[in-house]
Amino acid sequence: MQIHLTTLGCRLNEAELETWTREFGALGHQVTNDLRTADLVVINTCAVTGEAVRKSRKLMHRAHRNNPRAKLVVSGCFASLNATETADTLGVDLVVDNRDKDRLVEIASRKLDLHSMPAVATLPGESSLLTRGRQRAFVKVQDGCRYQCTFCIVTRARGEERSRPAAEVIDEINGLTDQGIREVALTGVHLGGYGSDCESDLGRLISRILSETDIPRLRLGAVEPWDLPEDFWQLFSNPRLMPHLHLPLQSGADSVLRRMARRCKTAEFQRIAEQARGQVPDFNLTTDVIVGFPGETEEEWQQTLEFVERIGFGHLHIFAFSPRPGTRAATLPDPVPRALIRARSQALHDLGQKLKRETLENYLGRRMPVLIEDRQQDTESEWSGYTPNFLRVALTGSGSRDLSNHILDVNLTEIAPDGDRLQGAIKT
Repeated sequence: MQIHLTTLGCRLNEAELETWTREFGALGHQVTNDLRTADLVVINTCAVTGEAVRKSRKLMHRAHRNNPRAKLVVSGCFASLNATETADTLGVDLVVDNRDKDRLVEIASRKLDLHSMPAVATLPGESSLLTRGRQRAFVKVQDGCRYQCTFCIVTRARGEERSRPAAEVIDEINGLTDQGIREVALTGVHLGGYGSDCESDLGRLISRILSETDIPRLRLGAVEPWDLPEDFWQLFSNPRLMPHLHLPLQSGADSVLRRMARRCKTAEFQRIAEQARGQVPDFNLTTDVIVGFPGETEEEWQQTLEFVERIGFGHLHIFAFSPRPGTRAATLPDPVPRALIRARSQALHDLGQKLKRETLENYLGRRMPVLIEDRQQDTESEWSGYTPNFLRVALTGSGSRDLSNHILDVNLTEIAPDGDRLQGAIKT
């Protein structure tokens, strides 16, 4: 059968999609990028914001409209929170709850009577990642979250924390390495909570991966600041663990953090940032900030701007607050007007661009290893990739050589005109 898979939302959803791709391939099905020719469409939905819910519904409507003959399977947070609506009104044949999504391929095969074709099944362990132009794979190690941030619906949607056995994670990474994958990123709903249900922790998992696999690059997804043990930074003495961390801040005002039920105050966050940069060379710290949380005053907003600038993040993910039904934040008083949220978001975007440029300037004249991922869209002769600390680099003077999936030393010479990346030349 022809299978079309698509996802919204977090890196965890992407990791799950990659797993399903491998499992469908092992059963003899072919993954296609063409929705209109697919026999089965699988959508991994998101519900983290109202906009994500809207996009999830839109994806399902589009699938049903453009290919009404295909079977439609949905999973993810929106589908799990709204199973009845999803099944009854959106043309869905099968809803797979988040708690069962690790068995999605098995469940869909059984309930929808999908016929496998062993003659064209992929070889054991074979993946379509590289044929899709992927050099980095996302590996899900954990699901669920035990915390209750007031703006977050994911705790309800994903349920209790569940950690994958370390041996299983290591086997998957070794299989990806054998296929030529050069970089693995660990993902989870609450990645720092890994091991809470099996007498382990994220640090021990990382140590085992570094000692029991040969993956050239290991990267971490977002980790909450309160989950980092004191000896965490020592792990980065192994150069295969990439010196970059996405550490969600959400607000630079302690009073707002209390309303969000966040477990890390700004003083502790600053201590963590200083510790990371003091112990790990070239460490790059990126973050999330929610703009316009209910009751956010001008003073609190200025505290956020000042704190973001003080920390000097390499990149900001900016989220304009929108009330998500089912969360405590949706019931809080004193909503911030939309026009003011837009103005504050623009101010934070401008600051983020300034901080990113300052970060990039620190590396001009340096030589760093870059994992080459793909060609630039505007030219056939230039490639792009990422440094260990997750700075994007565009390469010039590469000629017609196929550089994809190579790790090459690059001389970093200038900042691109858009201010969003470095430019460099391959070491000669």
